[in-house]
Amino acid sequence: MSISIKASNLVRRFADTTALDGVSFEISAGELFGFIGPDGGGKTTLFRILVTLLKPDDGTATVLGLDVVRDLWAIRQRVGYMPGRFSLYPDLSVEENLRFFASVFDTTIEASYEQIAPIYEQIAPFKDRRAAALSGGMKQKLALCCALVHKPEVLFLDEPTTGVDAVSRREFWDLLGRLRAGGLTIVVSTPYMDEADRCDRVALIQHGKLLAVDTPAAIANSFDRPLIGVHASKRYDALLALRRFPHAHSVLPFGAVHHYTDERADAPADQVMRELREFLRSEGIDADVTTLQPTVEDTFIARMGEPPARADLKVGLYDPDSHNRRGGSSAPPPRSGRG
Repeated sequence: MSISIKASNLVRRFADTTALDGVSFEISAGELFGFIGPDGGGKTTLFRILVTLLKPDDGTATVLGLDVVRDLWAIRQRVGYMPGRFSLYPDLSVEENLRFFASVFDTTIEASYEQIAPIYEQIAPFKDRRAAALSGGMKQKLALCCALVHKPEVLFLDEPTTGVDAVSRREFWDLLGRLRAGGLTIVVSTPYMDEADRCDRVALIQHGKLLAVDTPAAIANSFDRPLIGVHASKRYDALLALRRFPHAHSVLPFGAVHHYTDERADAPADQVMRELREFLRSEGIDADVTTLQPTVEDTFIARMGEPPARADLKVGLYDPDSHNRRGGSSAPPPRSGRG
């Protein structure tokens, strides 16, 4: 397949902060590619370079074979960009926004209707409503329409589902699936780990570095040791006890289940589970101990660095009764501001 986007050793600094640190990747034409990572990971900086709004300090990048520095005006005519924050005109109606963005690219809604029809049909009943009065999900669909109205060859979506409800998230990804089936190259960033499975391939990004680039299944399967799930009615007591276990490598709460990994990477899962049951029983804790299938989120957290496992850490940092809005874990990757 032809390469639609290519980056080689991209670096971007802001004063003393390195937002991108030697980022390299390739994206094939017609691919739905996702950059998965927390706020502050570098996603927005990367997208702004690829759509020619920022220049890299080092390295190179091409979009549709065009250099992002030398060929910026040609690239802007051929890509669509939906930034993370709603950036349309709040005082204009839905139709007025869409007609304005069409005119910027010297086209019309009618000329591009086939491209935007799957989305426009959903917002057409609100075409006379001011953009500011739309729900979060409808705002995102309007922004997507405006990004598609000039029939771009590549679509960049920066955290398009952040702040919208679960139903709107699912509908939005269904729309992206239909666009991808039509041959459009789509590059999306998201902090939601569960959205990784919607992509053909993903790149895990943290602190401006790519931790992995592969299919979601391959990344999940790269987890390097058995993953054990521990469910106990006394969740907090179980969390503290597991972190005291002599062979604990990581213990992280995921909703009602603690995800445990052993420092003995080659130890058979049955042996580890038997030892955990005996240890928890000696601590006065009844628990169900089973093996789990690792997810992209498990792999991401493992690749971030040495996870907390011991009880001598400040346990207040992790609340076992909370639920991570970024995909299920109450021990999310660190949040340190936008990328």
